Amino acid sequence: MKICEIFTSIQGESSYAGMPCTFIRLTGCNLRCSYCDTTYAYYGGKELSEDEIISEVRRAGIGLVEITGGEPLLQSESYHLIKRLLDEGYIVLVETNGSKSIKEIDRRAVVILDIKTPGSEMSGEMDFSNFNNIKNTDEIKFVITSKMDYEWSKEIIYRHRLMDKCHLLLSPAFGILPPEDLAKWMLEDRLRARLNLQLHKYIFSPERKGI
Repeated sequence: MKICEIFTSIQGESSYAGMPCTFIRLTGCNLRCSYCDTTYAYYGGKELSEDEIISEVRRAGIGLVEITGGEPLLQSESYHLIKRLLDEGYIVLVETNGSKSIKEIDRRAVVILDIKTPGSEMSGEMDFSNFNNIKNTDEIKFVITSKMDYEWSKEIIYRHRLMDKCHLLLSPAFGILPPEDLAKWMLEDRLRARLNLQLHKYIFSPERKGI
């Protein structure tokens, strides 16, 4: 697999925020979101075998592992890596950008499905059939850049009855939308979702890699 980086940090997002986590970031992405904070993962990286990746995860000594990108599902080998990590007893989070089918991901993994809003300029690339394969342990994330993004996301949530299917995360785009604005809208609407701040960017410098 082409790997951008493997590192251990505090999980900054999802309902696992605040927990120590080992991240496996795969190289390559098929989308170009306007607010992307990991453009360095588009290219480069190094080829590692599954055994080499597993060895690094074992050395880290953390029971929570996230496979991310880029877009990890572009590399077909990621499916077997997910299964093997689960077989070894790790809790595995898989963050994917919403454009690729999640149907073949091992059902024991926690999928974090990142649905792209209009502000990302990639909302037309979403595969909404993924909502048919979401489990109640999975999470759907919307990165919000504006009130328009918020209203769009809310419409998707209600149209597909997502509040009854899984955990919902609404994240203010860092440096674009003040978290207070998004919190206000959610409270006004009594929206059944979690305000999802990028905790790692408040703990560490937002420009740093490996956080």
